[in-house]
Amino acid sequence: MRSSAGQGTRMHHGVWLLATSATPSPSATTVDPNLVTPGPWGFAVIALIGFAVIALVWDMLRRIRRGRYRAEVREQLDAEALADRQGAAAERDSETDDEDVDTDDDPGR
Repeated sequence: MRSSAGQGTRMHHGVWLLATSATPSPSATTVDPNLVTPGPWGFAVIALIGFAVIALVWDMLRRIRRGRYRAEVREQLDAEALADRQGAAAERDSETDDEDVDTDDDPGR
């Protein structure tokens, strides 16, 4: 057990030595700005990415708009079909009511 305590002390001394030792500073070299710029190829790639994003957004909006128009037309067709069914049912009911009324069998005559 004593050996593990000794190792802990040595480890603390090692950490202390690393913390207090001088760290090397980066050299003061100058960098050529022409070597770190993207250049014409970088501009072309970014322009193509931008064009692709604009084209994808345009296509997405077109598809959303088309889906919305189709849903509106479907709702209108459903409403018209419902109105036709209700009109036909009302017409049948009114014909049935007219047949039930019999004016020839008037007991008061």
